[in-house]
Amino acid sequence: MAKEKCPICGSQVFYLKDPEDEYEIYEFELKEGSARFLEEQDECPPLQQDSHIYCNRCIWHGKLQNLG
Repeated sequence: MAKEKCPICGSQVFYLKDPEDEYEIYEFELKEGSARFLEEQDECPPLQQDSHIYCNRCIWHGKLQNLG
């Protein structure tokens, strides 16, 4: 995770959609080379380099690996 921020707006807060329920989201912050989920979740989908993520402030979305 090289840049750790949205390429459009610079936000460091993103979300990940649950693959089983498109209305369930998991917010996380990218900081210091790692992702930290904003709320404690018991069952959170794994966050990997090829995970499709969404910026929490603007329209950007893409794979986590595309941030770097």
